[in-house]
Amino acid sequence: MASGLDKLVNALYAARTPITHEDRLTKPPLAPPNLADPHALAPTGQPPHRPLTLRDVSEASGVSEMTVSRVLRNRGDVSDRTRARVLDAAKRLGYVPNKIAGALASQRVNLVAVIIPSLSNMVFPDVMTGISDGLEGSDLQPVVGVTHYDPAREEAVLYEMLSWRPSGVILAGLEHTDAAHAMLGNSGIPIVEIMDVDGPHIDCAVGISHLRAGREMARAIVAAGYRRIGFLGSMMPNDHRARKRLQGFEAGLQEAGLQLQDREFYSGGSALRKGREMTRDILARGHDLDFLYFSNDLIGAGGLLWCLEQGIDVPGKLGLAGFNGVDLLEGLPRRLATMDAGRLEIGRLAAQMIVQRAAGAPVAETRVELCPMLMPGDTIRAI
Repeated sequence: MASGLDKLVNALYAARTPITHEDRLTKPPLAPPNLADPHALAPTGQPPHRPLTLRDVSEASGVSEMTVSRVLRNRGDVSDRTRARVLDAAKRLGYVPNKIAGALASQRVNLVAVIIPSLSNMVFPDVMTGISDGLEGSDLQPVVGVTHYDPAREEAVLYEMLSWRPSGVILAGLEHTDAAHAMLGNSGIPIVEIMDVDGPHIDCAVGISHLRAGREMARAIVAAGYRRIGFLGSMMPNDHRARKRLQGFEAGLQEAGLQLQDREFYSGGSALRKGREMTRDILARGHDLDFLYFSNDLIGAGGLLWCLEQGIDVPGKLGLAGFNGVDLLEGLPRRLATMDAGRLEIGRLAAQMIVQRAAGAPVAETRVELCPMLMPGDTIRAI
């Protein structure tokens, strides 16, 4: 990206100078929209209201449109105080400059911004395949940004992508920074949040309930006769879906009068080696566990391989289960119990929503919840 844009992005997040009366073209500033008010945004499922313009920033900051334009293009002689005033108003409104203004009559490019947390996570290639399938036959093409589970990075990626005026946005999860929420809500384009439906959405949402997925796994484990259960998962504070599954899992255990006997956490990306190490460590603590629930299939596969190498009777003495239903499991000596989250279908439905909304038509449902499917494999005792 151009260095001028980099400077603008940095300035948007750094500017905190209070508003003064310095600008000679000062007008009474308007209060920014209350993003907590649902009436401040377009009704979900309906064609979105108009995107923000220079005039909105001008009115909110109390300076002329010409001055706003010079600030946002980083050109002209503008005082630091006025610049800070404009940048602060733009950020509060969620305004994103239009890089293609005047270049296309439609003011849109035939791109769909797809923002995901990871490229190394084995979950998201299936999601991308579904998105590609859902866009097939339309003029739209996906362009991908990666956040690494970092809310600030998601905000920056979203800013860059929206500046190119895509025809829609598909992004993982329901949790975003206030600034990202403002940009999405005022973008004037279709937004589909994917993978999760446990919480309010901005426009449309497609995914599963992770609370339900965790609860149903707990019920299946209890029904198979396991009672001393341990959990192994991520410490990443921003992996909200894994956190919700654990919350649902514990609620499912509580229904049976049980609670987790031990927990083992890791940081960083998932790996077979981490699964081996975590399984070794949690079993070495001597809590006489009879089941291990892993937050994802990759560390679960590592745990399964370690148990088989140690000669542990799986699933007789020790049961195991993961989450996601990734293709890797097909190559293991035994099939790890898991839960299919419907990744292909999530991607396909999200893309179809974008295509429909970009054509100006409302969608039948703004919240689509898919049912996670338990796959017991060979590591849970038969009921």
